[in-house]
Amino acid sequence: MGSAAVEDMIEASSGFHFSGFHMDGVAGGAASGKTTVCDMIMQQLHDQRVVLVNQDSFYHKLTEEELARVHEYNFDHPDAFDTEKLLESMDNLRHGRAVDIPKYDFKSYKHNVFPERRVNPSDVIILEGILIFHDPRVQELMNMKIFVDTDADVRLARRIRRDTVEKGRDIGAVLDQYSKFVKPAFDDFILPTKKYADIIIPRGGDNHVAIDLIVQHIRTKLGQHDLCKIYPNLYAIQSTFQIRGMHTLIRDSQTTKHDFVFYADRLIRLVVEHGLGHLPFTEKQVITPTGSVYTGVDFCKRLCGVSIIRSGESMENALRACCKGIKIGKILIHRVGDNGQQLIYEKLPQDISDRHVLLLDPILGTGNSAVQAISLLIKKGVPESNIIFLNLISAPQGVHMVCKSFPRLKIVTSEIDTGLNEDFCVVPGMGEFGDRYFGTEDDDDQKVAAPLQQCS
Repeated sequence: MGSAAVEDMIEASSGFHFSGFHMDGVAGGAASGKTTVCDMIMQQLHDQRVVLVNQDSFYHKLTEEELARVHEYNFDHPDAFDTEKLLESMDNLRHGRAVDIPKYDFKSYKHNVFPERRVNPSDVIILEGILIFHDPRVQELMNMKIFVDTDADVRLARRIRRDTVEKGRDIGAVLDQYSKFVKPAFDDFILPTKKYADIIIPRGGDNHVAIDLIVQHIRTKLGQHDLCKIYPNLYAIQSTFQIRGMHTLIRDSQTTKHDFVFYADRLIRLVVEHGLGHLPFTEKQVITPTGSVYTGVDFCKRLCGVSIIRSGESMENALRACCKGIKIGKILIHRVGDNGQQLIYEKLPQDISDRHVLLLDPILGTGNSAVQAISLLIKKGVPESNIIFLNLISAPQGVHMVCKSFPRLKIVTSEIDTGLNEDFCVVPGMGEFGDRYFGTEDDDDQKVAAPLQQCS
């Protein structure tokens, strides 16, 4: 990737970012099992916000003349769909805006029979339809294109059963429509789009292996913030409903100190555990109580923590709970003016140069304090690659500064926020972390419950 392209990605990631957005397309012939595949993917992605959008919702409104001769209308032709409306709706969802999508009534061939469906922005949008790969503009929206490939006889049998039972149609009319419109449209318009698919699923919903692989791929992509694609030394913990729920609580200005500390400690423990996973390990074999040999790993022995006073001290208990008897050093950095940083105090293990260091600070804002602390550790002889910086939330500006200054250091965070405001405070942020955690907020501020910001 060229330097100009990297700078463009950095600039874009510093602005509004709808974290983890992923759009997938599922195409295939009528009754091929597309909806079943979509349902199975959604069920496995239960801890993500997932929404299904059907291309069928975007059929053109039929004129009175077309309604009078509806059996002569080809619903499987690309011109039957309002692709412009579909593109507009998908663009709104991509930019974090909710949309109202009509529900098409296949019995009356109208949109206004049922109320419109409100679709909110989600982590995963699955767009399903027979011809979603036909228009290149729709193709370009998709992170993954899936084609459900099912035998023609199976599709016909399913279509007869569905149209006669669910749509109340006569079997003769179903077969006539199939031979006149459905099969020719499949051969002329749908089957040729198979070549655009990234994944082809034979047997549809019966192919559990393929669906498991698709879900695994989506999960991997969702866990990658744009900045993680730029900096290989940045690791954001994969989001779940549990993690998002805890973030919701500690970011809420109305949350009590007791709840704030409780859920902040839970998140900190997750970050510490994830950070420990990036330490070097050696293979070790042990004998189990059954007399069997278990091949595992031995923990890193030369390890210490360093907290940036005072917010970083909130992470010490979690580190001690994970690493028995671990040594923890302290660094105090005073903010001078808008960007200046002054080292006030440091107390570090004498042999720190021989150890792997977990640097603790819950908020990475501008990155100035972090750079000062990391520079001190390196000055003390700690190899840059031996430092893992742990925090709860990171602003893109701080990530850029730290990762560009120290490309061999690792950053582990639970979420990457939108950015910094004009006061260099993380937004949306979670407030002045140290005050909220240690209970040193002003009484007036607690009564007003004013939005708090964390500046770093």
